[in-house]
Amino acid sequence: MLKTNQSQALHKSIMLRVLINILDDPFLSQNLYFKGGTCASMLGYLDRFSVDLDFDIKDKNLISDVQKGLEKIFDDVGLEIKDSSKNTVQYYLKYEAPENSRNTLKIDAVDVPYIGNEYEKILLPEINRFAICQTKSTLFTNKLVAIIDRHERNGSIAGRDIYDIHHFFQQGFDINEEIIKERRNTDTNTYLKELVDFIEKNITETIINQDLNFLLEPEKFNSIRKTLKDETLALIRGSL
Repeated sequence: MLKTNQSQALHKSIMLRVLINILDDPFLSQNLYFKGGTCASMLGYLDRFSVDLDFDIKDKNLISDVQKGLEKIFDDVGLEIKDSSKNTVQYYLKYEAPENSRNTLKIDAVDVPYIGNEYEKILLPEINRFAICQTKSTLFTNKLVAIIDRHERNGSIAGRDIYDIHHFFQQGFDINEEIIKERRNTDTNTYLKELVDFIEKNITETIINQDLNFLLEPEKFNSIRKTLKDETLALIRGSL
């Protein structure tokens, strides 16, 4: 995971504290599958800071037990539930922090994972714990789909999605074509062409700057922010 600066250190410690407790719990560790940017960063697949914890739930029939287990952990580590969703397993946890600093940790758990998702049990060296995690191709492909899916669901665009796609292409990760077919109801090449059009029309340097400024080390951010869009488009086109 990316080295943290002073303003990120508190948030990271809270995030790792919660994750360690989840992975030390016999029930939660077997039924919550780790995914997303924090998972990729902790596995060394991604070189940016990530601020949320994201999981898939093994079986939707376990939702109630998962909620009870998570809420016990939140209480044990002294985190206040600032808000939660009535429709999904989603929590916003508040912790004490200096004024004008980040003070909320978001946790999401999807209760109906995609059938095409693949997982593996793997060591997270940073905390010396094993976790069931999405595989490289599953992480990559869901990120490819997330950028358009996020926009369709709530009209938002995350610059970090562009960065992650760019980085995973550079790492040579494979695309799981079954996930694209399942999530977008089309073949991989057709979707990638749609993704090129979306990025060309919707991604601006402002979007990239606003999202990535706090997630990358300054040198890395300054070296890539102006070329990230064009480089990502070239990588996608090169895979067609």
